[in-house]
Amino acid sequence: MRYARALLEVALKDGDPDLVERELAQFTGLLDEHPALGRALLNPAVAPARKRAVVAGIVEQDGALSPLVARLLQMLAERDRLALLPDLLDVYRARLNDHRGIVQARITTATPLDDGRAAALEQALGQATGRQVRIERSVDPALVGGLVAQVGGVVYDGSVTRHLDRLRQEFGSRV
Repeated sequence: MRYARALLEVALKDGDPDLVERELAQFTGLLDEHPALGRALLNPAVAPARKRAVVAGIVEQDGALSPLVARLLQMLAERDRLALLPDLLDVYRARLNDHRGIVQARITTATPLDDGRAAALEQALGQATGRQVRIERSVDPALVGGLVAQVGGVVYDGSVTRHLDRLRQEFGSRV
């Protein structure tokens, strides 16, 4: 998304990229916390000029947003693109992490993963990828055991369910 790319370039050059991320998340959270506001700002029937005025009011009232994020929100409102904000935040975070050499990994296990094992997995995946790894954990009892790790676009399936499926296929073809 070109907005996220341009925002990151400007934030790296002139600002604080972490602050930009926090402020985008804060504004996105504001829309989630106040559904009526979110519906109004995301509704295509509401004129962009009115959306811009509402965003300007929020920015002025809050006063805590950096000029960079305030200008971005005003521009998105003018162009009737505020609906892109959640995706923009996701892409911005991904690009910022990529810039820092950080990769996101999703680890799914059959039972909750303790902190020690999560740290060991982070380290092992970091060595395998040559990057710093941040883990997001989830639980899926259907895995029976083992784990599934998704690092970027690559999936490593070491689950018992997957091993059983392979055995079924192998024995099924011999019978």
